[in-house]
Amino acid sequence: MHPTQSFGFVLTKKAYDTSRGIIISLWLKTAEGPINCLVDGQKALFFIEQHAQEKSERILSEHGIVLDKIEPLTLSTFGGEQVCGLYFNSLKDFYQARDTLKQHRVKCYEDDIRIEERFTMERFITDVAAFVGNPTSNNNYPQLLQCKLKKETKDIQLDMVSVDIECSPKGELYSIGLYSDKHQKVFMVGASNEDVVGCEYMETVANEQALLYAFIAWTTVNDPDIYIGWNVINFDFSLLQKRCDFHNIAFTIGRDGKEPYWRNQRNSDQKFLDIAGRVVIDGIDLLKTATYNFPSFSLENVASTLLGKHKKVDDVENRLNEIIHNFHHDKVALAQYNLEDCKLVWEIFEHTQLLSFAKLRSKLTGLSLDRVGGSVAAFTNLYLPKLHRAGYIAPNLGDGRSDLVSPGGYVMDSIPGLYANVLVLDFKSLYPSIIRTFFIDPMGLVEGLKAPATAVPGFDEAYFSRDEHFLPAIIDELWAERDIAKRQKNSALSQAIKIIMNSFYGVLGSTGCRFFDPRLSGSITKRGHQILKTTKLWIEKIGYSVIYGDTDSIFVHIGNEHEPNDARKLGKELEALINDKWHQLISEDYEVTSKLEIEFETHFTKFFMPTIRGLDVGTKKRYAGFVEKDGERNIVFKGLETVRTDWTPLAKEFQQTLYWKVFNDEPVIDFVQDTVQKTRAGKMDEKLVYRKRIRRKLGDYQKNVPPHIRAARAADDIHKAAGKKQKYQNKGYIEYVITTAGPQAIEVQNAPLDYDLYIERQLKSVADAILPFIQLSFDDIVDDQLNLFL
Repeated sequence: MHPTQSFGFVLTKKAYDTSRGIIISLWLKTAEGPINCLVDGQKALFFIEQHAQEKSERILSEHGIVLDKIEPLTLSTFGGEQVCGLYFNSLKDFYQARDTLKQHRVKCYEDDIRIEERFTMERFITDVAAFVGNPTSNNNYPQLLQCKLKKETKDIQLDMVSVDIECSPKGELYSIGLYSDKHQKVFMVGASNEDVVGCEYMETVANEQALLYAFIAWTTVNDPDIYIGWNVINFDFSLLQKRCDFHNIAFTIGRDGKEPYWRNQRNSDQKFLDIAGRVVIDGIDLLKTATYNFPSFSLENVASTLLGKHKKVDDVENRLNEIIHNFHHDKVALAQYNLEDCKLVWEIFEHTQLLSFAKLRSKLTGLSLDRVGGSVAAFTNLYLPKLHRAGYIAPNLGDGRSDLVSPGGYVMDSIPGLYANVLVLDFKSLYPSIIRTFFIDPMGLVEGLKAPATAVPGFDEAYFSRDEHFLPAIIDELWAERDIAKRQKNSALSQAIKIIMNSFYGVLGSTGCRFFDPRLSGSITKRGHQILKTTKLWIEKIGYSVIYGDTDSIFVHIGNEHEPNDARKLGKELEALINDKWHQLISEDYEVTSKLEIEFETHFTKFFMPTIRGLDVGTKKRYAGFVEKDGERNIVFKGLETVRTDWTPLAKEFQQTLYWKVFNDEPVIDFVQDTVQKTRAGKMDEKLVYRKRIRRKLGDYQKNVPPHIRAARAADDIHKAAGKKQKYQNKGYIEYVITTAGPQAIEVQNAPLDYDLYIERQLKSVADAILPFIQLSFDDIVDDQLNLFL
């Protein structure tokens, strides 16, 4: 047969031992379909320092560990030690050698990098690879032997299917739903022909075993690249695996006809699922990775927020009862509900471009589509191959200096008050800009310390080479790509790049990163402090007041007498002035080109910076501002009750209306009195419900038990006594109220609401933050109201 060559998206990769040595198996999706590329002749590798070569060879020989070769290399550690490479023909020997040498106090380097990751990393393969190999016919799927691969820049379309299961409280499967733009299918247990009339996508099966076989067969025939869902790994696929195990059914959903491989994260309930040639992506995890945030990540809440759609169930709170009822009495309704859940997840992915985001993140970093988090891995993928080509190997965790502390972002003391005309000036991606400007880089630090006289100074006696570095160039490339994405209005790509760029400081400042060194992170954050403090002085020297600053933003009060157009013009003038001054200062003091760029971001026509409750000191990261733009008027809240999840809807609505009135110079006394009166009269009861997340198992709360946990425990005691299922034992959410008998879950409330407590802790706390700045107080207003009835 002639060699086959093409290109495809790398979906999964895995290495394993064979009688012929280590094989790396990569599943790729090509324009013609999936293909399995097998790479042989690869050796597992880690490094030791050359002075330990004889000792290491002796130890491995004594323990019967087979070493293919040990070879002195021209590579060195960051400490200047030359290294040897230890090469192995089996993963078993690789791991045994690593563990044995460590037990004998031989320091090993890069011994945690899996061979399949090193293979793609060193070839700069991130998402799509070109390949050539010899086809084999001894299998049921396309496979190539003796493959060679290299990076490719083209794109490949991937097939995505949303999956959702419905089951009994005991985990017995009722149905499995599948949805995409090509497929609509619900497999249902125990339905008769009459049950499926008018439901063309519903297929009946005799029992649970048949349901599992139907899903496996559907997967084989329709062959999706990606399964998506909601908590899809920890719930849906986990339960499918358990039911297959229960019935002794092989869960053969891999493209190689084999079962998946399960892994558990240490000290976590999180599970990971490896399926040959397929990827399973959880919508919740990917939304969080893309920096989405919701008070609740339930499918109902996210679909409602993003799509304005709801689940097909009449009573969301008693969903399980309705599912059980429909399974026994209205299977079409259950099928509709099952398919709608699949469709909602699909539409969330489409609406937020989540798959595009995941693909672009893979393209930029080499992270797999289903990788949760992964900032450290992304940095390693990008940096390590460049480092090797420059003659270095990577340090180990803990090798960086540990006697220094790197501070966080600079947050200025605020000047509390109610202001007119506040301008916000924001440094565009400040930390990446500092890295680009001052050449902050792990290898650059090593090289800079060799010749500090010609290097760019950092902080804590750090110096950075002007020529030998990689991170500034990596960020330059990402920055340019993001500018293109913005011009093309590609929000998914722009967001992916922003997240990656902003993660680099966090990576360098994380003890979980092999390149951690406080001199790196400190040279970023301390430079940020210097930049904000210097910018503040420049603005104040002009004659304006800086009332607050936070990490990369400056809040400037320009005075009360400014029309909106004049204020915005002044904002642009300050932007140009500050940028010019930084370009000049950095050029003169450091002989480098400034990449810093401050932007005039917002004009608040009214702005409020509160005090810390009970003190005269201004708060940090908490403010509200009134914005007028394009004919629309809105209030921006930061850190206040309106945007926090631990306040009632009443407090949030009260704050929004009260601030609106204050910012528009409207009277507030009647509004405050009316709200208090309606609260006491029970007319606001539906807005007095707290909704809180139970983050741990209920029994894990021992000290300082908060109100929502007390409410949950009391409610479950009542449920248990009534012979009902306990709702709150294993995390989740609870809705509760504060009564005269304490906190109570709403479904078991039996005492009257404590209106005085709500008024004191919710309304008064909100009101007294802002009322003193217009010479009023909540107590005076409420007392005046009460005096009318004396």
